[in-house]
Amino acid sequence: MTKPLTLSQPQQKLTISWRAYFEMTKPKVVALMLLTVLVGMCLAVPGVVPLQPLVAGMAGIAMMAGAAAAFNHLIDRKIDGLMARTYNRPLPKGKISTTKAAVFAISLGVMGFVVLYTLVNPLTAWLTFASLIGYALVYTAYLKRATSQNIVIGGLAGAMPPLLGWTAVTNELHGYALLLVIIIFTWTPPHFWALAIHRRKEYAKVDIPMLPVTHGVEFTKTCILLYTILLAIACLLPVLVGMCGPVYLVGSTILSCGFIYKAWQLKYYDYPGLAMKVFTFSIYHLMVLFIVLLVDHYFWVTP
Repeated sequence: MTKPLTLSQPQQKLTISWRAYFEMTKPKVVALMLLTVLVGMCLAVPGVVPLQPLVAGMAGIAMMAGAAAAFNHLIDRKIDGLMARTYNRPLPKGKISTTKAAVFAISLGVMGFVVLYTLVNPLTAWLTFASLIGYALVYTAYLKRATSQNIVIGGLAGAMPPLLGWTAVTNELHGYALLLVIIIFTWTPPHFWALAIHRRKEYAKVDIPMLPVTHGVEFTKTCILLYTILLAIACLLPVLVGMCGPVYLVGSTILSCGFIYKAWQLKYYDYPGLAMKVFTFSIYHLMVLFIVLLVDHYFWVTP
């Protein structure tokens, strides 16, 4: 009878370490972000995106986004250890030391910047660096602990990806790309506030002034509803300026109505677990919205 194959202790440690570093980059968040980067690239040109800015741009932006996430893990390691949602992260669990985490975050960020600066263009490299600083330092280290409007102000850093994709291909800023930034900027507060309602007690425990903690759940529900209406208006802007056609108009309208309905339900017909369902719906909303943008671009706008 043959013995089952087992990993040696060094191999097990290497596997655990690799997974821990990968987890620090928040791969699911980065994947959604890269979708918006890709759409920004595609919308910037009438045809096929050139290969070098596509590959190098996606790789460099992914590395710097992963670095920003790693800095977030590093800065928030103490409060992460006190919250049920995050206590199992690599740093609170001691899977990675703070020194190694810092070296990893800095190295990944530097590599990403070099890739963007040398293989894409300096504009994209510096804009991505500004986004990293905005998320890792301005939001995580300061705003998150300073004001209940943290996610509103800090959301600008997270809204930058489609602009980064656009500049990676064109090497210039454009109003159309800024409309995509506005959409994500408006989407971020209702998306995150739904999660904050679900985790309100945990944020209160670690003294993080999220809106449900400082102003109450009912007020936050009202803000979510109002923001979903504002988001619906923002989603119409690409149509109003002629950037998108009827495919996007129909798709975005359906998605906006769905988000408004979920927010209305949360405000007036709440039940246990609904806030988390609204949070999950918001993720699919953004993902499908940008896919519809892509479909509209290639099957309607482009001859």
